[in-house]
Amino acid sequence: MSWRDAEREYDDEITELQTLPKTFEAAARRHGGQSAQQYKGGIYDRSLAGVAVDPAPDGEYASITYDEMREIVRYLAAGFRDLGVEPGTRVGIFADTRMEWAQSDFALLAAGGVVTTIYEGSSPDQVEYLLDDPGATGVVVESEDHLDRVLAVADDVGIDFVVAMDDLDGAAGERANVYTLADIYERGAELFDPDEYESWLDARDLDDLATLIYTSGTTGQPKGVELTHRNLRANVSQIYRRVAPRPDRDASLPSIDHETRAVSYLPLAHVYERTVGHYLMFAVGASVGYAESPDTLQDDFQAIKPTAATSVPRVYEKMYDAIREQAQESDLKARIFEWATDVSKEYQREERPGLGLKVKMKVADALVFSDVRDALGGELEILNSGGGTLSPDLCRLYHGMGLPIHEGYGLTETAPVVSTNPPEDVKVGTIGPPLPDVEVKIDTSVVPEGEFTDQIGEVGELLVRGPNVTSGYWNKPEKTEAAFTEIDGKRWFRTGDIVQQRPDDYLVFRERAKQLLVLSTGKNVAPAPIEDAFASSEVVEQCLVVGDGRKFVGALLVPNIEGLRKWADREGVDLPAADALADDERVRERIQQEVDEVNENFEPHERIKKFRLVGQEFTEDNDLMTPTMKKKRRNILARFDEQVADIYDADEPSDTEPAPAE
Repeated sequence: MSWRDAEREYDDEITELQTLPKTFEAAARRHGGQSAQQYKGGIYDRSLAGVAVDPAPDGEYASITYDEMREIVRYLAAGFRDLGVEPGTRVGIFADTRMEWAQSDFALLAAGGVVTTIYEGSSPDQVEYLLDDPGATGVVVESEDHLDRVLAVADDVGIDFVVAMDDLDGAAGERANVYTLADIYERGAELFDPDEYESWLDARDLDDLATLIYTSGTTGQPKGVELTHRNLRANVSQIYRRVAPRPDRDASLPSIDHETRAVSYLPLAHVYERTVGHYLMFAVGASVGYAESPDTLQDDFQAIKPTAATSVPRVYEKMYDAIREQAQESDLKARIFEWATDVSKEYQREERPGLGLKVKMKVADALVFSDVRDALGGELEILNSGGGTLSPDLCRLYHGMGLPIHEGYGLTETAPVVSTNPPEDVKVGTIGPPLPDVEVKIDTSVVPEGEFTDQIGEVGELLVRGPNVTSGYWNKPEKTEAAFTEIDGKRWFRTGDIVQQRPDDYLVFRERAKQLLVLSTGKNVAPAPIEDAFASSEVVEQCLVVGDGRKFVGALLVPNIEGLRKWADREGVDLPAADALADDERVRERIQQEVDEVNENFEPHERIKKFRLVGQEFTEDNDLMTPTMKKKRRNILARFDEQVADIYDADEPSDTEPAPAE
């Protein structure tokens, strides 16, 4: 039996479809004494510390078992019910990713509520929209700062209660209808009745709305995606069938089960972490450790010693930058690291590496890569990547370091995972084949005739259907109608993404249909592969490709200041201050070399003919990235409109640069 047939036929207690709170209860019964959550001390002033959990020492991790987490969830559910949460009540969660987010989510769902999401960095205007649009009547916040942002709009949107995860000072704590999570826990502990609690769970149906997850707004006002218990629970089962320790699989292959230790740091307000790093992990009985932030991952990985992690390409890029920086503390170490990465790339390219290359790879592993794995806890077996495209070169480097990244694809509307690479047969540069019970179709009509003819397999917009697909958007019937199409009597969700479906059924992401650049010459250019090609660059931090409606492709490049400094030190170049780097001719020449190398891998019409350096990194803080680390193209183009205009001054490359292909 092939692994594809085996995963379709595989069933156990974890694949059984039941509501999310019942799924958690079942896992707690199976794994009661095992670690469920690990939390770090000294980050938050947790109101539950000393009440429901023991305080963790500053900078260290403590843990609670499934039995203990279940008690917290049950008491919080009873407390929320006493506050007025009933079936269908919308309640927002406005907090960073932490253990209380997970506990509040399960508790609100058990009480019958519908959880709506607010990104941690949302402004007061965004908070108002994300509470008003779903008609939320309550909100769980992280701290006094989040409380202030909610109270500023509470009267306008009709909020009945606010619950803070952290302790509040005297003034904040005395406000009407403002509570701490400890208050709700203690209220629930007094009121909890096991039979009544079970009746709440029994009253929930798989087709009841579980959550409204708002899209990140890269293309306009966020839309509330309606996801039912069935949508989310079906996706958990679909993912699990692919990564479960099935009887047909070699025991040496990585899997996700009750022995998994996961680290969580992506926004739980986004569906990717919510499903893969939260619902899946608590369904199988894994232990989830909550990192302090993406900036402390190395320390947190060493403490948690995870076997699995879920992340996005931008974090993998940052992690690789940190790995490279630490490995280049001296000229000798830098040369060894460069040699080892070259060996790794060659090894990954070869289908049957020869004896000499195998020996080199063992040496590279002993000198460099084993230290890298140890720095990340030493026990990582599987890294998941989604939420954007990952550079194939960077993915190969991770595989070569013994840190296999399994790239996948999904959307909020598909709860989210549509496809992912299986442990049995990872194919770098693809987003894997569709999950079991997910149907896909390629609409080739959206691709201009004559484009992508060099690809093997069909290329077009990806259409999806399955039990994980949303029924539509909250209070937006026209948007819902536009998002679906009917073919042969079946309703398909239009992803808006251009993909290639290879003969082996693996999918390759090409570009968002709306982000394809159409040059004035008529040629279509996908920006993502070009931008991703700079992911492992030492001197380029970020790239945004431009050129829609123009004769040639240009780019805005963010210099990697640390990388440029190291290059300058090696070459004996005296560079100016950071704010003047973008104007330095030697820096431009060095980055031009990088651009030339990237251009070699693309067709003439896809090559960057002109670029401009910008001295501001694209981040969520400056509103140039979404909370899930996708570039906000419109914002970037508006912020750097003068640089873009300069690229296309007279709409021709300079005399020293090659002319664009017609």
